[in-house]
Amino acid sequence: MLRADMLTIALWTSLAAALALWLADGGMSSVGNLTQAVTAVGIVAGLAGMDLVILMLLLAARLPFVDGAVGHDRALEFHRKLGKPALYLLLAHGLLLATGYGMAEGLNPVSEAVSLWVLVPDMWLAFVSMALFIAMVVTSLVAVRRRFPYEFWYFVHLLTYLAVGTAIPHQFSVGGLFAEGTWQRWYWLLLCIGTGSALAWYRIAKPVIATYRHQLTVRRVVRVSPDVVSIEMTGLRLNELSGSGGRFFVWRFLAPGMWWQAHPFSLSAEPQTGKSSRQPTLRITVRNLGAGSARLASLKPGTKVAIEGPYGVFSTAARSRDRVVLIGAGIGITPLRALLESTPFAPGHATVLLRGSSAEELFLGDEIMELCRKRGATLFHLTGPRSADGRSIWLPASADSSRLRDFVPDIADADVYVCGPTAWAGQVLAEAKSSGVREEQLHYERFDW
Repeated sequence: MLRADMLTIALWTSLAAALALWLADGGMSSVGNLTQAVTAVGIVAGLAGMDLVILMLLLAARLPFVDGAVGHDRALEFHRKLGKPALYLLLAHGLLLATGYGMAEGLNPVSEAVSLWVLVPDMWLAFVSMALFIAMVVTSLVAVRRRFPYEFWYFVHLLTYLAVGTAIPHQFSVGGLFAEGTWQRWYWLLLCIGTGSALAWYRIAKPVIATYRHQLTVRRVVRVSPDVVSIEMTGLRLNELSGSGGRFFVWRFLAPGMWWQAHPFSLSAEPQTGKSSRQPTLRITVRNLGAGSARLASLKPGTKVAIEGPYGVFSTAARSRDRVVLIGAGIGITPLRALLESTPFAPGHATVLLRGSSAEELFLGDEIMELCRKRGATLFHLTGPRSADGRSIWLPASADSSRLRDFVPDIADADVYVCGPTAWAGQVLAEAKSSGVREEQLHYERFDW
């Protein structure tokens, strides 16, 4: 929690530093009338908005410090929350500056905006950047995002980098805040260069190095159910990935028409030595949730695999208690299988709850049952439709009274791992907290169906 608190302080400090840039340049002394006040607020809004965008990029850059402090899931949750405030600040920046400059020149905001586009160097890039930011935020809204394939949303989201790139030039060529020779210019340059370097290293260079180092290749694809397959892969130095059970990797299968698609999947089996080939293998288990994941069932043995990760704190490294509770639903059960395989606990100190609408949706349930038998863990198979009023997240309407503490009376003294659909996992986490589980004992991965 200390690292998470330090991260929060760092984020607020960065935002305060953006405001300090303007204050140190004598910003307040330049405000003498309404026109100057409108312009000043527009400048501050732009600084704060761009700082939030940089913070968003850093939160999505998979920095080890951020990933280890709060986990990838929480980092992206905060990343998404910053999207709207950043856009509102940038919109206010453009509107207020057009209004302020227009008031000084006797023009309306629209006429001033056209004048800025035509006459001011690099300003047209700022307008392009604004359009890209609007597209990014709008397509990230849940209601909008569900209307498009994941690949479309992913492509639009990549435009964030282009949006930032087109926003930077006018910051240095317009106005005197970042004039040559000022420390403000050097601070902002270093912030932009540092962010770009972090993205280049952690999102590009490290994945390329990991792909070359591990040389992953598809060994076989095994059908688990009509819409679920397990993909086994062989490779080099897979022992270095041991203990990553539960954490997720980003996979790119280098087959025609698939190489550009990034798939975030957790391991469903720890790296191990095959009995026949004696080659080290690892495994992921994938459900058909869209066109991209559906094509994975047709992967051919020998297909090369690019890899990023592991990411997240959904692992044994996050343990803080002797007891452990693993809770999963649907395809969210499969990471628990790898976690159960690798996490240390004494017999009788682990409880596993698997939730599905039917027994067929308890994916890898037989393997988990065998691991529980060998390791002395208590296992609950919870199947059946949700209650009509949605009150029960565990069993059908006939068992609405069931609560988490009914299955795990000592849950307040355990680490709790939850993996499942976003809405369901949110209910489980809320119930765990009401049962006395503290925030630092909760570890989760959530996803949308």
